[in-house]
Amino acid sequence: MSQKHDAGKPGDLIVNINDTEPLMLGTGTSIRLLRYSAETGDWVLFVEMEPGATFAPHWHLGPGEYFVTKGELIYDVGSAPQGTYGYEPIGSRHSEAHCKERTEYLFMGHGAVAFTGEEGEIRFVFNHEFLRDLSEGKMTNDISNEGAAKEKAAQGEAGRERAPA
Repeated sequence: MSQKHDAGKPGDLIVNINDTEPLMLGTGTSIRLLRYSAETGDWVLFVEMEPGATFAPHWHLGPGEYFVTKGELIYDVGSAPQGTYGYEPIGSRHSEAHCKERTEYLFMGHGAVAFTGEEGEIRFVFNHEFLRDLSEGKMTNDISNEGAAKEKAAQGEAGRERAPA
């Protein structure tokens, strides 16, 4: 790594992916944060998914674009193999995204994505602030289906602890 990358730097930006640190987003998924903007809410990621990795249900509050450079991203609107460009408009809802082989893609988000639970409740909001805090080590989160299941189990345990005897 030649220098520390500042993904929130305003103005012109040139970044080599080798100058970024992988950040874990849950079981089998890591990102390299290339850029985020507090001014526009935009963000750019290089996503790396291991075979079997998933994204839990989510809802695009801003549009997103992606380009698959390796493998195949599979989700409820179809399959995106290597070389595929995809666009997800505001309001797009996805029940799951996953891959069966190692998959890599560039993702450009133009606003927030809300990750939801089984009842449609918002688990957390994935946006430029989330990415800033993640890159600064201030938080962690699991965007996988496994992460949603763990959260639900933990809430159930907490509910049983608070229940009167």
